[in-house]
Amino acid sequence: MTRLMLGRTLERICKAVLLLCLVHFLIMMILYFDVYSQRFDIFSRFSGRNFSRTHHYYNLSRPNGTFPTYLAAGDHFLPSTKPETNYTPSIKPVPPCPEVPPGLVGRLLIEFSSAMTLERVQKENPDVTNGGKYTPPDCKARQKVAIIIPYRHRDHHLKYWLHYLHPILRRQKIDYGVFIINQYGEDTFNRAKLLNIGYKEALKDAEYDCFIFSDVDLIPMDDRNLYHCYDQPRHFAIAMDKFGFRLPYAGYFGGVSGLSKVQFLKINGFPNEYWGWGGEDDDIYNRITLNGMKVSRPDVRIGRYRMIKHERDKHNEPNPQRFNKIQNTKASMKRDGINSLQYRVLEVTKYPLFTNITVEIGKPPPRPPRG
Repeated sequence: MTRLMLGRTLERICKAVLLLCLVHFLIMMILYFDVYSQRFDIFSRFSGRNFSRTHHYYNLSRPNGTFPTYLAAGDHFLPSTKPETNYTPSIKPVPPCPEVPPGLVGRLLIEFSSAMTLERVQKENPDVTNGGKYTPPDCKARQKVAIIIPYRHRDHHLKYWLHYLHPILRRQKIDYGVFIINQYGEDTFNRAKLLNIGYKEALKDAEYDCFIFSDVDLIPMDDRNLYHCYDQPRHFAIAMDKFGFRLPYAGYFGGVSGLSKVQFLKINGFPNEYWGWGGEDDDIYNRITLNGMKVSRPDVRIGRYRMIKHERDKHNEPNPQRFNKIQNTKASMKRDGINSLQYRVLEVTKYPLFTNITVEIGKPPPRPPRG
């Protein structure tokens, strides 16, 4: 009896071992065929006839040695096909640029101690075409952006602005043009009027649908602060170093701002009657709110800016009438703006990094005597 039980036990053990061997054999065969298929797939990718680019591609040029990342979902290379005999290939459409470009760096080190020349900036940005234009080569930008800078006697600042902003805008996949609106002569400076002129002159150059208005001495410290327009007017420079990286007051709209063409026309553009320093930004903020819109802003950690230190420009003294004008925005904005703009273009010159438009804007009205 004991021998019989021992025999049955050994029989069961043998069957279990055989079953285990069979399972092991099946697993090895599956792994073998899987490895074989992968090798065949790798071989077929490098084959001249079967190569396909339908897979996601890596961004191998991301700066600062970061790991390569995939594009956003849905962004692929278009499949490549070999043209047939007597077939003329058509131009393939490019995909839309991703909302968050994969090549952004984030926080930037901004300094103004090293010498800067336009020749150096031009060498650093070979893809920027004449007039300060750039179009992403690998995707279709969602907007066409005109960047407008009011200007007079700021050559030193302009070199740094071009040095930092061109690489930032290219990484942001922006289709853009840079327009320097240069006030001719030595009369009192009028920033807002120059911005209105920039809007009109840019539209003579191309069909822009977004307008970024920037002072030449302000450099963003984070390239995630995307220079395009939003569903509400945008205030970009919300945390400048001169204000301790804080918004000085809730209605502040100075430094760098952006409006779409629809938003700009809805507020009748900017006021033309602010001669000298101050007041026009508050007037623009009033125009936005009085027309039922709200100001949108980036996160305070992203909207940080460094200002190039400088002395107050001559003939840009504080405007003593600015406070009275700000209080009358509701009454003045329908008659004073893009619909009342008058100026004369003296020269338009397209340089490799920007378009310079020199304009004559007239003289300020005589100020009333004090008291």
